[in-house]
Amino acid sequence: MVGAAFVCTLPFTTTALAQTNLALNKPVSASSELRAAKDAVDGSSYSRWESTHGVSPSWIAVDLGTASNLTQVVVEWEAANPEIYQVQGSNNNSTWTNLAQKTGGTFGNRTDTFAVSGSYRYVRINATKPAPGNAWGYSIFELKVFGSGGNASSNSSSSRSSVVSSASSSRAAPIGYVPLFPEGTQVTEQIQYREPDGTLVTLIGMRSTERHARERGEAWLSPNEADGRYFTYPPFYFQNRSFGLKVRDTIPAGGKNIRITMLINEGTFFGTTFSLFRNSSDPTVTEFGWALNYGFNNLKEGNLPRCFDGGNEDCYLDVDSYWNTGPNPHRPLVMGDRIELAPAPRLVEMSESDNRARVDGGGSRYYSFEQLYVVGEGVRPWFGVAPNLDSVPVPGDALLGGETSVSYNYSEEPYRVFQQMANNIGIANTDRFLKGRRLFHTSFATGQHSEFPTQNPIFTAHLNQLGSNFNDERCIACHQLNGRSKPAVVGTALDTLSVLTGAPGNLPDPTYGFNVLQKGAVNNAVKLQRYDVTPRFLNDGSRVDMHKPVYEFSSAVPQLYSVRQAPQVIGVGLLEAIDEETILANVDANDVNGDGVRGKANFVKNPETGVTQVGRFGWKAAKVSVRHQAAEAFVQDMGVTSPVYPLRSCQKSDTNCHQTGVTTHVSELELTRLTNYLQLLGVPAQRSYRSGYPNGMRVSVEHDVNPGQIALGKTVFETANCVACHKSTLQTGNTHPFAELRNQTIRPYTDLLLHDMGPDLADTLPQDSASAAMWRTAPLWGLGSLKYVQSGTSTGNDASVRYLHDGRAHSLDEAILWHGGEANNSRLQYEALSTADRTALKVFLNSL
Repeated sequence: MVGAAFVCTLPFTTTALAQTNLALNKPVSASSELRAAKDAVDGSSYSRWESTHGVSPSWIAVDLGTASNLTQVVVEWEAANPEIYQVQGSNNNSTWTNLAQKTGGTFGNRTDTFAVSGSYRYVRINATKPAPGNAWGYSIFELKVFGSGGNASSNSSSSRSSVVSSASSSRAAPIGYVPLFPEGTQVTEQIQYREPDGTLVTLIGMRSTERHARERGEAWLSPNEADGRYFTYPPFYFQNRSFGLKVRDTIPAGGKNIRITMLINEGTFFGTTFSLFRNSSDPTVTEFGWALNYGFNNLKEGNLPRCFDGGNEDCYLDVDSYWNTGPNPHRPLVMGDRIELAPAPRLVEMSESDNRARVDGGGSRYYSFEQLYVVGEGVRPWFGVAPNLDSVPVPGDALLGGETSVSYNYSEEPYRVFQQMANNIGIANTDRFLKGRRLFHTSFATGQHSEFPTQNPIFTAHLNQLGSNFNDERCIACHQLNGRSKPAVVGTALDTLSVLTGAPGNLPDPTYGFNVLQKGAVNNAVKLQRYDVTPRFLNDGSRVDMHKPVYEFSSAVPQLYSVRQAPQVIGVGLLEAIDEETILANVDANDVNGDGVRGKANFVKNPETGVTQVGRFGWKAAKVSVRHQAAEAFVQDMGVTSPVYPLRSCQKSDTNCHQTGVTTHVSELELTRLTNYLQLLGVPAQRSYRSGYPNGMRVSVEHDVNPGQIALGKTVFETANCVACHKSTLQTGNTHPFAELRNQTIRPYTDLLLHDMGPDLADTLPQDSASAAMWRTAPLWGLGSLKYVQSGTSTGNDASVRYLHDGRAHSLDEAILWHGGEANNSRLQYEALSTADRTALKVFLNSL
């Protein structure tokens, strides 16, 4: 195996990039407990410890069980926090040593991280002065302690696909490279767990939307007039408007009821309504209509619908029967019952006559995602069946992104499908996602958001941060609606494509550095001069024009270069969650099975730690993580610095680039949020099932599918051995920090390996161990949505889509015919297909 040979050439290392939280579920004590101290070490981002108001000093201490070599302490504070406090260690719980001190702390939710050292059994947070504006006590969501030598708790959050299991420690540390997420990595947030008696608890993230899931731009039976607005992100979406539902389901434990509690990430809601059970038995129900319409009232607030953030669980609704208008209304709930959940959040308003939100002046009344909860199972991606698009779970074989898959969309907005949250996203992670999305859409010149630029607040922290030369001013500009670059036009600059550059020996180009910055102070524009077009002919005589691009540089021609279109960004978190062993298992260096396909991993140096890891991202798998990919795009496309690349000179050279103690344009918190946003983007479910539209209703273009033809196309795809590289099914591991991404069966149609694609697709730029002719197998999920995403229309436009690394291929036929090298045999089989089989294969690809 190539793995064994490679191990001999790499230094052995067991460096870990993440450690076990030694404080999780350990004994705690505190100076006072308005809220229980144990809630600060329970792994939940919602429960919290709170001290008596107005008392300083106040403290909380955790017993690690044995002396441990400490490396880091993380304190996740609620808004009521200190201006000054100490992190202390002790081995007898009475004599304390200061390990770190925080001064200048500000009021409001924040996370403080300290590098510490020394061997201690007890760790204490000792708050001595409240932050200005804090008229309460001190409150901690979560206290985390990292290090080695202690007895880590065995409790860990699990993913939905295995809600009772914890991370296994049986996987040996890989030799020769460092795993991206080592065994024992703790989850960021629980999304589902079982109580000891079998009660199932599911945490469902929610965000604000403008309209309903089945609501088009016109009435159901009317001619097409406009698109719906269910997938949109209204102004101010990133602050004070995200929340979630905690569903405590006692039915699996033999109980009779389900309690649904609203948990708010920020601010106060007043008047939120809550609708449940799609009223599908009522023939008059169309765009919306539910059997149970209620709200979230708070007994502690005089039964008013006033609900607070900070882990408050006072707003809830109990359901003990199955609501419908059929022959058996209000029967007891049973396993497998389907409950559609449709909350409509409402913020506290300025006044009765002014319905702007009091907290920030934005909107106050919204709808939210309509989710399907299955009793005894949890939240599931759904599609609509008869009668009237009733919600049922999407079959497993269509869940391209596992439980993260985005449900079928009936508001006729297929061009927005790449921008949606993972369907199984947690509550606090929803807030992380939305705040990261804001940065993805922010101009580093003006600070304006790309959507509703005059209504969304200016992100003042990022005004005038754009480099003097750049490719574009915001991330979303190159990733059209989270898709690919806009097609290059002959005679014009490659505005949204990248031109990577280099010199022999994996060195930067002496003129440009690692890439050409085309806009700004210096005119470095690169134009698509022309296509050299060569016709090819298929078995039935069909002509396919092959477009080879020719470029024109306004300045010096680089020694080595490669033109790259930006890829779509969906599913990157799932790809990051695949264990290295799963990726390397598909390497066949000696072509043992004789199919001509070998595959090779690109082993890459992590720019922050210097350790060797498996490359996963980029057209040549030259990035080890989503964080790596995002940070490199910041500095190389916009001249924006971050903790990964803290100097603008990192775009020119890696020498003396990674300095510490530098103030960067993007902070650690913001880089983490942006990374989280990308990691938690959902993957659209495969559109391989017919939906149950009522008679007389126009079927949306994206749902007008032929399941039989799709199934035939999949068989042809497999018979042509396209799956040798485009692996249909992979399993994510159990070590990613996001529980949403763990233990998912996914269908990305990639192996994440490099393959020699022959001289016709080769450029001149190698990257790490990827030669100029080697390319990472591109994932195929989302392929069928590109004609909508790239055109920004609900009807789609095939001419707006380009394929392959440089966007040269104008059609699927052309993209396949460019395949050579290791893919040569599959291409020859495709060329020999009958017209019907070739059409079916493309129909299958366009269902993904």
